[in-house]
Parts: sequence; structure tokens; C-alpha cells
Amino acid sequence: MAVEGGMRCVKFLLYVFLLAFCACAIGLIAVGVAVQLVLNQTIIQETTPVTLLPVVIIAVGVFLFLVAFVGCCGACKENYCLMVTFAIFLSLIVLVEVAVAISGYVFKDKVVTEFEKDFRQEMKNYTKNNNTAAVLDELQKRFSCCGASNYTDWENVPGMAKDRVPDSCCVNVTVGCGNDFKVDEINPKGCVESIGVSLRKNVLLVAAAALGIAFVEVLGIVFACCLVKSIRSGYEVM
Repeated sequence: MAVEGGMRCVKFLLYVFLLAFCACAIGLIAVGVAVQLVLNQTIIQETTPVTLLPVVIIAVGVFLFLVAFVGCCGACKENYCLMVTFAIFLSLIVLVEVAVAISGYVFKDKVVTEFEKDFRQEMKNYTKNNNTAAVLDELQKRFSCCGASNYTDWENVPGMAKDRVPDSCCVNVTVGCGNDFKVDEINPKGCVESIGVSLRKNVLLVAAAALGIAFVEVLGIVFACCLVKSIRSGYEVM
């Protein structure tokens, strides 16, 4: 009776965890999608450890659902093999999430470096590609910045006159305000400085989220191991 009572208690705790587990999976997928959107908006195009982070996060989130399904089946049927499999998979996920958290912290400065390189490259296409121009204009308006380091970067862009910057550089954006501009009418900060702060925060947010979820999942591993022990004890009693 004591074994059965203990097993019911552990199963209840495991079911509670599995509900939280599914919520974490949804949250993880949402974080991954959000970071991917942020990276897309900041025109980082090359495949780097930074750009792979959201892909890994989304993949882990989807895999969580499969692991949760195995856990539910194992708990409902009190199946020893399924619960062991659940504990192993969950342990692997925790290791991956810890690796993601470490990578996010280590590569937070790499994000800014990649952004600056791509931003300068896209500036060269400003007068050639309307889509590129629209993206850069949106970034400069949103973050109140101009150029990569400052407005003088636009002097080296093909097709841009020496006394002209995009209208999106102006403090008060109006049509033609970038022609024959006055320095005090242009946003003084470069976009790398302004957007870099936001990029670092987003990467650190991903790292913190992955690490926090990993800690929660450790509880799931403990509950799963307790249930495995209870199931084994039940077999021994029989």
C-alpha cells in the first residue's frame, strides 16, 4: 500500500510537471521564433553560431512535445522502459539547453560584429535595391540612428551624394530632409551602437530562458527517476 501511495503521489507531481513542461515547450518555440524575427530584421545573413541559436531553440521546443508524450504514456501505463526513455531524453534536452545558454553568452558580442558587417554591406545596396532601402530606413527610424558608425558612412555609398543622407537619418523625418542636411538635424549615433544594445539583450534573454527552463526540467528528471524507482519496487513486491 505504501508503494502504491508513493507511486500515486509521484505520478501526480509528474503530471503537474508535464503540464509545465508543455508550457515551457510553447514558450521555447515562441522565444526561438522571436529571436529569428529579430535577426531577420537586423539583416544578419551569414550562417554563424548566432544565427543557428533560434533554429536550435525551436527544434528543442518541438522535441519537448515528443518527450512529453513519452512521459505521459509512461506515467499512465506505469511503464518502466518508457519512463527510463523519458528521463534520458529529458537529460539530453537539459544538456542542449545549457549549451544554448552558454553559447548565447559567449557569442553575444559576435552578434554585434556580424550585424555591423552586414549593415555596411547592405548600405552599399541602398540605391540599388528598394527592399534593402526600406529595411535600412525602418531600422534608422526605429532606433534613431544614422549609418553604421555615424552619418559620414553614407558618403562612401555608391549613388549617394556627399551632401546627402537618407531621410530616415533626420531627427524629424520629412521628405527631402536628408538633402543638403545640417549636422544638428541628423541623428548623431550610428546604428551599430544603438541596435547593438538591443541585440545583446535579446541574446542574453535567450540564454536566460534556456537556462531557466533547464532548471525546471531537472525537476522532471527527479520525478521521473522517483517513478521509475516506485515501478521497480512494485515489480519486486509482486
